[in-house]
Amino acid sequence: MADMSASYAALTHLVPLAKEVDDSKVTPGVLGFIVFAVLAGGTWLLMKSMNRHMGRVSFEEAPDPDAAPAAAPAAAEPKQK
Repeated sequence: MADMSASYAALTHLVPLAKEVDDSKVTPGVLGFIVFAVLAGGTWLLMKSMNRHMGRVSFEEAPDPDAAPAAAPAAAEPKQK
């Protein structure tokens, strides 16, 4: 129990604005922060990787066979001499 009172004393020094620390209150602590930071870092790395992979995607959409054929661009533009 000596460790419990030492950690309690350390906690009261770390939280000077708290008038009284409730022993029944559960807080995430350092482990919760570390887990959150690892998840945030992993999410950031996944988003960075996704953006890099999406930038490499290059495809041309196949024309719709049911659509009416569009006018040829060469016929629409006058010929230059």
